[in-house]
Amino acid sequence: MKTNIGVFFGGRSTEHEISVISASQAMAAINRDRYDVTPIYITKQGRWFTGEALLDIKNYRNPKDLIAKCTEVYMQPVYGDYHLYRTKRTLFGGNGVLTKLDVVIPVLHGSNGEDGIFEGVLESIGIPYAGCNTLASANGMDKITMKMILAADGVPVVPYVWFTDKEWFNKRDSLVENIESKLGYPVIIKPANLGSSVGIGSAHNREELIERVADAQRYSTRIIVEHMLADMQEINCSVLGDCDDYRTSVLEEPIKSSDFLTYEEKYGSGSGTKSGSKGVGMQRSQKRIPAELPDDVTKRIQYLAGETFRILSCHGVSRVDVMIDKSDGEIYVNEINTIPGSLSFYLWEATGLSFEKLMDTLVDLAVKRKRELEKKTVSYDQNIFAMGGGMKGGIKK
Repeated sequence: MKTNIGVFFGGRSTEHEISVISASQAMAAINRDRYDVTPIYITKQGRWFTGEALLDIKNYRNPKDLIAKCTEVYMQPVYGDYHLYRTKRTLFGGNGVLTKLDVVIPVLHGSNGEDGIFEGVLESIGIPYAGCNTLASANGMDKITMKMILAADGVPVVPYVWFTDKEWFNKRDSLVENIESKLGYPVIIKPANLGSSVGIGSAHNREELIERVADAQRYSTRIIVEHMLADMQEINCSVLGDCDDYRTSVLEEPIKSSDFLTYEEKYGSGSGTKSGSKGVGMQRSQKRIPAELPDDVTKRIQYLAGETFRILSCHGVSRVDVMIDKSDGEIYVNEINTIPGSLSFYLWEATGLSFEKLMDTLVDLAVKRKRELEKKTVSYDQNIFAMGGGMKGGIKK
């Protein structure tokens, strides 16, 4: 019997459409001689659907018609129950089981999917899944927490200031003064927990700073302002494995036309082509692969990418984005994408690992982690109540 892989995508996120593209690419790459694939699409309202219609990316042009062709489903938060259930049961529908999943591969970008929330659901069920666990996902998604952890372990990050939207409302003048004294201009303003350049903007003076913060706080309660390198080169590196055993890919240099790579530059070209096409998503944005760098710089970036992956206890496939200050050659880790666009398959293909083998590796990693976790103690076979313990101050009848 084939292993049934449940691929979850979509979600309540500003990166919903990018997730659909990445998942379509991933499902098309899975070897159907070895695996069955069950697509599970999470709508922007948080409802789960499955069906063959989800495999054709052209169907997403009309979401209402697409959903009408699919079956609404759910999973129970019961440890060990890997079944997918129909939400609406027929008169003779039995227990409502539609299928049983063996492994889950989340391809959810951004909030409510890449930030540990969905991973927590999977861990409650206990099903093997590829990718970072709840803790690593949350730390990797939040740019503030991530930089704190990396800096504490000696990984270089650019100077930054962070604050909440309420702090900005209550003491904006003092925060502006702190930013100007600590960072100066220009700066980059970002929502702390979004990706794909959503809500990100640059500021070269106080007026622009206030405008960009107003935009960023539309998306997040936590804002980060970073020093912007005047002459910066952005380089990306993918990491595959787990925090104890991983490998790094060749490097890429994204080509941008402004202070940072915009959402449109990342995804605007080629979206909505045929099902499973590799010509959409992050793979279509302009870039140099491999990046044209001296060997010592390449090795340093690969080392920092691996250290980022290790320190944050990551798992599966991630992409680490770094910045080179061309004025002095210093290298800084900018961020990690724990579920990168297109799963960074193009970087692994350039490294010598096919997309199909990348998906095989993710399944193997999921099963391996599940096997290792099952060896850990999570509870004791003792009942302290039967031994008379824990009764002081308890409810009496």
